[in-house]
Amino acid sequence: MKKILSILVLSLLFFCNVNAEERKSELNKLFTQLKNTKNLSSAQIVENKIWEIWESHPSSNRKGFRLTELLDQGSLLINRREFDKAYKIFTQIIAADPNWSEAWNKRALVLYLMKQYQSSLDDIKITLNLEPRHFGALSGRALNYIELNQYEKAIKSYKDAQKIYPVIDGAKKMIPQLEELIKDQAV
Repeated sequence: MKKILSILVLSLLFFCNVNAEERKSELNKLFTQLKNTKNLSSAQIVENKIWEIWESHPSSNRKGFRLTELLDQGSLLINRREFDKAYKIFTQIIAADPNWSEAWNKRALVLYLMKQYQSSLDDIKITLNLEPRHFGALSGRALNYIELNQYEKAIKSYKDAQKIYPVIDGAKKMIPQLEELIKDQAV
């Protein structure tokens, strides 16, 4: 019985590791496509595939499915503008798995919407430590910096996002506006 249990545990660990490797490999492939895509509509198709992966918990076990469901619930609460409830759900997810970058990113979004810009930036920092290619978090960081009137930092964040996602629409539109704003302030 002990031998069967050991085999079962090793099998579960193997399959979880395979799933993690497949996820990492798929993300790497998608980020390469994203970087090389020159057309915005084609890039958005790749972007949506990346978001699908990010918004699904990396573990394919029961806990992973439950955390994915909670993330979906929190996102619905954001859409309903129930920010306090969404914040609590994302905090609950982070407590259950502090290594899931998307939980941190979603909570950063809620904090931004609640006008808690520094707290949002703190969560974005963790998001980017866990997933340095998170163009959504980089764009979110730029939005926080705009609210804090730190326009140079906002431009840098948008440019960092463009290194990963060259045709990202928000950066393309916002960088010239921010540069104009800085120029106007200098006069």
